[in-house]
Amino acid sequence: MKTRKLGKSDIEITPIILGTWQADKRWWKGIEKADLIKAMQQAVDLGITTIDTAEIYGDGISEQLIAEALSDRRDRLIYASKVFATHLQYDQVIEACDRSLKNLETDYIDLYQIHWPTGSFNTEIVPISETMAALNLLKQQGKIRAIGVSNFSKNQLEEASQYGTIDSIQPPYSLFWRDVERETMAYCVEQKISILAYSSLAQGLLTGKFGVNHQFHPEDHRLKNKLIQNPEHYSRVQEAINQLRPIAADKHCTIAQLALAWLISQPQTNAIVGARNSAQVEQNVKTIDIQLSQEEVSQIDQIGRIVTDHLENEYPILWKF
Repeated sequence: MKTRKLGKSDIEITPIILGTWQADKRWWKGIEKADLIKAMQQAVDLGITTIDTAEIYGDGISEQLIAEALSDRRDRLIYASKVFATHLQYDQVIEACDRSLKNLETDYIDLYQIHWPTGSFNTEIVPISETMAALNLLKQQGKIRAIGVSNFSKNQLEEASQYGTIDSIQPPYSLFWRDVERETMAYCVEQKISILAYSSLAQGLLTGKFGVNHQFHPEDHRLKNKLIQNPEHYSRVQEAINQLRPIAADKHCTIAQLALAWLISQPQTNAIVGARNSAQVEQNVKTIDIQLSQEEVSQIDQIGRIVTDHLENEYPILWKF
């Protein structure tokens, strides 16, 4: 799989990135550890080099599973992890990074990201200068190679950039959720900051497998997804999916692959995609083989707007917790 430059760093990432939030069973149901480990190994076997995780995913369980599955291949992989909003004070950042290094059984993390801006979820306000000072130290010490942010607005990204080099931003971004395009993307293009899109399939909606009357498990956190909570949004999702089906059929691919191909064709954008098992990994990797013309990209773009044109009051967060 061809790689792309991560921001201004010398790190090379794959445009399809394996996401591992699903290792946190508090949020995802029907996930088996053995299947996740096989999926991680299969992803690497098929050419994905970049693995995204976070300290909050199962309180370290996701990081530990990555170590169990992939430690023998560490030298050819890019690990990306995140420090949570409860650990943004200087000493807390250092301690959190050390925990993640231990969980991942590695001496360095390639990309270390601020998971949520300070104050998120009613957490203590910490000056970004303090958090960035700790991240810059970790970078100088060689414990991390690059710094990223997640769920930041353009203004927050600009402020963080005053205190050090930011090589990536991780926003919710898909054909059905495009807040990053309003302001942040242009800034990222200008500053050579990579966009690592999460929820790149709108939490499964872009697979096309959730029909009009689909019943989600009562404990499935996707019930908090605004596209699912709001009946009008969900109806528009179904309309858009129906219009994507014939295009996918013409391209001999799935709707999910079509949506991912559209996403990684956007400026600076790479797609984080989770997988419950090896079969899903194989399907995601096939995205790389799909070639879209500019006309097809524009056509898919317009179909996505059936959903996104009605989301102005819902942005920027994908969920209503």
